[in-house]
Amino acid sequence: MNTPLKDLTIKNNFMFAAVMSDEENCKGFLERALPIKIEHVEISTEKNIIYHPEYKGVRLDVYAKDEKNTRYNIEMQVLKQPDLGRRSRYYQSQMDMELLAKGCEYIELPDSYVIFLCDFDPFGEGKYRYTFRKSCEETQKASLKDGQCIMFLNTRGENAEDVPKELVSFLKFVHADLKESQEDFEDDYVRQVQKSVTHIKGNRKMEEKFMLLEELLKDERKEGIKEGIQKGLQEGQVKMATEMLQMTLRKFGQLPNSLLKTLQEQEDIEILKKWMQTALTVQSLDEFISKM
Repeated sequence: MNTPLKDLTIKNNFMFAAVMSDEENCKGFLERALPIKIEHVEISTEKNIIYHPEYKGVRLDVYAKDEKNTRYNIEMQVLKQPDLGRRSRYYQSQMDMELLAKGCEYIELPDSYVIFLCDFDPFGEGKYRYTFRKSCEETQKASLKDGQCIMFLNTRGENAEDVPKELVSFLKFVHADLKESQEDFEDDYVRQVQKSVTHIKGNRKMEEKFMLLEELLKDERKEGIKEGIQKGLQEGQVKMATEMLQMTLRKFGQLPNSLLKTLQEQEDIEILKKWMQTALTVQSLDEFISKM
């Protein structure tokens, strides 16, 4: 059963995106996460369901830029996934490609940050914050200075003495369950975010957008199951056709490894059917290979 909007906490992707779509909330988050001083941020509303419910796709990451044109991509991660590193690489490349497509020269590419807010420890080292920049393996004196930074924030960190207390307070708020998240964390920014969460829950339009998101996700899951079944059937047909073709050809003797490799790598069922027809009419293995 789907969780209603009133029972969500900020760790829900929809709620996080809705809260961080407010520029002051996003600015406060970035200043605690990095930490840097930012005058203002501008949130990109393009292709975000929070702003465009007519957009037929689910995008709940937050994309922003500041007064220095530094770009930020922020996403909540509740479930641990093995591919977060490659996901961050994808987000970095997407930011660069969008800028280049708009006419930006590569030497003009701004600094960029990809930030994952994780309700789990992504690296198991007990750190509240993991920051990655490209470095040289041969010497620490060489710096690439490509302007890219990838950061993972961990709500289950254990090194509070090494990070700002304001960041720890916010991460504890994110980790909290529904009842705990309504308590006083003795932090002005957390209180500000709590007010935003309450406002969103009482906003009829936001409730409609959340319901639309649930429907879109349900449709995507159904389509994914359908595609999975079709793919499974197709793969089953290919495997069976390959095995039958090998059995037919073995009447000519042992099959060379190069031929076996070719047969096993072929995934087009129509080509396999054509090869089977050929195998049934030829008089030798050499003749079959020549007619493939």
